[in-house]
Formats: sequence, C-alpha cells, structure tokens
Amino acid sequence: MSFTHKDVKKAIGDGLLSFPVTDFDASGNFDADSYRERLKWFISHEISAVFVAGGTGEFFNLSVDEFRQIVRLAVEVVDGKLPVIASAGLSVATGSTFAKIAEEEGADGILLMPPYLTECPQQGLVEYARQICASTSISVIYYNRGNGIMNAESVQQLADACPNLVGLKDGKGDMQALNRIIKTVGNRLAYVGGVPTAEIIAEAYLAIGVNTYSSAVFNFVPDMAVTFYKALRADDSDTVRRISREFFLPFVELRDNKSGYAVSLIKAGTDLIGRPSGSVRAPLEMPTEAERAQLKQLVERALALSDQH
Repeated sequence: MSFTHKDVKKAIGDGLLSFPVTDFDASGNFDADSYRERLKWFISHEISAVFVAGGTGEFFNLSVDEFRQIVRLAVEVVDGKLPVIASAGLSVATGSTFAKIAEEEGADGILLMPPYLTECPQQGLVEYARQICASTSISVIYYNRGNGIMNAESVQQLADACPNLVGLKDGKGDMQALNRIIKTVGNRLAYVGGVPTAEIIAEAYLAIGVNTYSSAVFNFVPDMAVTFYKALRADDSDTVRRISREFFLPFVELRDNKSGYAVSLIKAGTDLIGRPSGSVRAPLEMPTEAERAQLKQLVERALALSDQH
C-alpha cells in the first residue's frame, strides 16, 4: 500500500478514473503479458486512480488465483504513481478473502461489490459491508448498485462504523437518492459516478457535487474520454453536448441491444483500436459483426472528436 486513506479519498474524488478490461488469451485464460501492456498504456494518460478487476474487468468471472495475479501485476506496473483499487464482494467470507489478497499484494483499496443474488434488508447490507471493511486495513469504496443499494441512513451508519470507508460509488443513477446521501453524509466520503457509460449523466452528477466517474470507454477512446471530462469540469457545454450527441448517445443505444454489452462492447472496442483483450467469459457474449461495424464507426467518430481539441 502506497497511499493513505486520505490520499485515496482525494484521488477518487477528483479526476478521471479508469477501469481496465481484463485480458484473456485465445483459450480464455488470463493473459498477463497483454494486461501488463494495457496497464502501461493506461497510466500514460491523465487519470487519477486505476481500478483493476472491477465490473469492466469482469471481477465476477475471475478465479481467486487470477485475481491475485491481476492485483500483483497492477501494483508492479503502476509502481506507486497512482492508487490501485481492486474489488471484493459476493459474500462476507469471499469478500474478506478478496480484500485480504488485495492488501497482501499491495493494493491501496477495494471497491466493495454488492452481495451475491439475494435481496437484502438495509441493516443486513450495513453488516455485510462493515464486516468486510473490518477484515482489511486498506481503503474501501462501497459500490451502491444492484441488490446492494443502501439508503442515506445506512451509508451514514457504515461511515460511522468504518474509518477505512473512504468513498461511495453510485451504480443506480437515482439522483434524488444520491443527493440525499451526499447531503446526509457530507464530505466524510468521496462520491464517484458509476452507472454504465457514466458520461451520459455526468452533468447531473456534477450538479449535485459528484466530480468524477468511472469511464469504461477510456479502454478504447482514452483521448476523447479525457477531452469530455475536461470539458465537463471547465463548463464547456458546447463540447460536452457535441461529444454526447455524436458519440455517447449512439453508444448507449448500441449498448442497450443486449444485457452485458456495457462490458462486451468495451472489449470489442479494444480490438478495433489494435489493443485486443480477448473475448468476455460466459454468461456475457461478444457483439455481432453488424454491431462491431457500428462500434467501428463510433470509434472513428471519437478519434475525429479528439482531433478537434
């Protein structure tokens, strides 16, 4: 661990956040060499933290051994330049295991994913997160998504109980609920936008004080992703509107063709720019050839948008 809780909170609270895909080879196995090169390329851009084995990185499809390899490699490549955040979750026992591995391998924090499958009462969610927070000394960011959505009172309770809880990532996009959390908990936590293709509601996030978000498209159009983020923060509404209209709106329309495309299209995009990362693992599916052709047009459009700045 190179960064304190205060450091991690600052890093995730301002600046663009990257979530690299996880590289698989032709046989579907983790490809360490390809992943190493991807990470080197990632940190050559303007980002403030690297989230490895996250949702875009198919955390839900990784073995414990693969997870350890990924975190170890990321810590080695990033080499203290930026905070490295790994993932944990599924159950208290499994989540604690992932958190322990992340800490052992030198990660600076974990993104705590929702529990597996079952519907959850609020107090149960607090206890799930509290126990996993207590299992590690590194920073924790809670991912408020899926069946793990906490209300403002629960987030406050968790923050009071866990000194190493430094942030909350929103995965629902309910601005009223998120605004209530922010107004209740205040600057005790950093807040991160985390809905799929978060750029599509980045302006709404910014309006309630969420200054950053995770950019999945950074995996294949990083220059445009950075251009968009800078324009957003500079209140350059013309650029934000143009990139939204010409890239993000049609991308979201394509993404909504099939469940899981928030990850699958990203992997297809890496291939289109000559940095292939392999296919997704089941239960996800890769896009069709027709969808790849649509994505290729969007990539070309994104490159043109980047060249204009």
